[in-house]
Amino acid sequence: MLLDSKIADWPAHIGRIDGPCARMGHDPPSLPDPAAIRQLGAPFCARHRVLPLRAAGALTPVATSCAAGFAQLRPLLERKLGRPVAPVHVADGRIDSGLTLYAGLPLARAGETRCPEADSCRRPSRRILRLWGVAAAVLALSAAAPTVAVIGLFALALGIAACNAGLLVVAMVFARRRPVARGGKRLADAALPTVSLLIPLYREGDIASLLVTRIARLDYPRDRLDICLIVESGDRVTLDALTRAARPDWVRVIQVAPGQIQTKPRAMNVALDFCQGEVVGIYDAEDAPAPDQLRRVAERFAVSPPDVACLQGRLSFYNARATWLTRCFTMDYATWFWLVLPALRRLGWPVPLGGTTVFFRRRALEAVGGWDAHNVTEDADLGLRLARRGYVTDLIDSVTMEEATTTIPTWLRQRSRWQKGYAITWATHMRDPGALLRDLGPTGFVGVQVLFLGSLLGALTAPVLWSMWLLLLGLPHPLASVLGPVGFLSLGAALTVSLAIHLAAAALALSRQGRSGLILWTPLLQIYHTLATVSLVKALSEVMSKPFFWDKTPHGLSPPDRTFSDASNRG
Repeated sequence: MLLDSKIADWPAHIGRIDGPCARMGHDPPSLPDPAAIRQLGAPFCARHRVLPLRAAGALTPVATSCAAGFAQLRPLLERKLGRPVAPVHVADGRIDSGLTLYAGLPLARAGETRCPEADSCRRPSRRILRLWGVAAAVLALSAAAPTVAVIGLFALALGIAACNAGLLVVAMVFARRRPVARGGKRLADAALPTVSLLIPLYREGDIASLLVTRIARLDYPRDRLDICLIVESGDRVTLDALTRAARPDWVRVIQVAPGQIQTKPRAMNVALDFCQGEVVGIYDAEDAPAPDQLRRVAERFAVSPPDVACLQGRLSFYNARATWLTRCFTMDYATWFWLVLPALRRLGWPVPLGGTTVFFRRRALEAVGGWDAHNVTEDADLGLRLARRGYVTDLIDSVTMEEATTTIPTWLRQRSRWQKGYAITWATHMRDPGALLRDLGPTGFVGVQVLFLGSLLGALTAPVLWSMWLLLLGLPHPLASVLGPVGFLSLGAALTVSLAIHLAAAALALSRQGRSGLILWTPLLQIYHTLATVSLVKALSEVMSKPFFWDKTPHGLSPPDRTFSDASNRG
């Protein structure tokens, strides 16, 4: 199957052939050998930058872009293929296009199952079905004893609110000390590792050229930078846009063949085998990273112990002032990246990764099986799987600016995907609670419950607390006769304190981020947080009906604020 007509000319003359095949007078072969690719395995070919060609006499010519690497690999190739091999030197991009053309489907299938089944949400989890059963039982009991049910719901909602507020208090206390190191000793260019950047794209026609421009601003030696733009083979919008854009020769396009699912983690799993770097980083299409970010990553890894497998950078928005929603979204991110994540690191809890500005030691990423291709919050799941294998995620003091969604429908689709993924991730890792407890210890186990289950139940039970407005307005409420004046005042005081903590945390985070001008907008967070409950309804419905559906967030719709400058974005 031809994935892109622009690589259909692969059978043309592909390079220079050395060794016995050339001395015997054979013409340079031009067609890859699908049977030999299957023998070696398509992921093996991608990882080692080789592509077996149709046999030339007693030899199997193998296209390669690295002569030194081929010399070391030759004995293994000859064992696997059962015959002598001879190198054919080609440009690196020819290996990519040839594998895409002749082994795209096997690579796609391998990407879907790279994460072990025992760790993947593709393995059905009975825990979600049990939760639905529990919910049904609760509803039945509520109908039988409504007063008891209302009291129980209030107690649950207050407990969760107290837990979430307590986490913010801890985060604000930790924020008094600098929680994130800035990096290690500056490295000379020759000492920097090769960094592969995976940038998944889908229907990004309006942002492709801007993306290439922003990535080109990264201050990192080009000979140690391997940029892979990952595109679905049927996405003509993005492919055409990349064709029109001026693309440097150090930026590669990797096409992903169709499969049973179409998700960002599946695409990254496919591209992982094509990576050439020992460090693998992720950016999104709309990202504008700080120019010195990769140097900070390399310097931090250089001084970190081997168990530090991942570095997570900070995210914020370059269109924060576009609408009231983007202002609130900016406050939300500021609290998470400037307060909560550093607190999680200090508490020793697993760190749910973000989908961008996250960097891995490649060997650790491959050791845990890459991403779960079926999980729509593959980042949070991967952070948890790394922690369970004994790896550490650290934080770097470097910022990537991206585009905040500007409309409520788009925000709801994006947030519901995250919530759906959180629910599925929690259910997947709680298949065996005992194993999770052994892997993470009591502290980490509690952290998983607070971060994943707590955030979901917080949004689910929020309407119970909203009902307090009925009492404030003098309207009938099921708890009016139960609480009494003292109980009502106590409950009102508790909710007021919780609200004050959330607003104070947002204000402190904005101040640390250097966006104190948004503090006056913090009261709008009360409206903003109600949207999380609305999106959770969509998320829970999709957990049962279409758990692996990826609701794509469009980019390139909102220009940066007038005060934003790509060149001045230094974190």
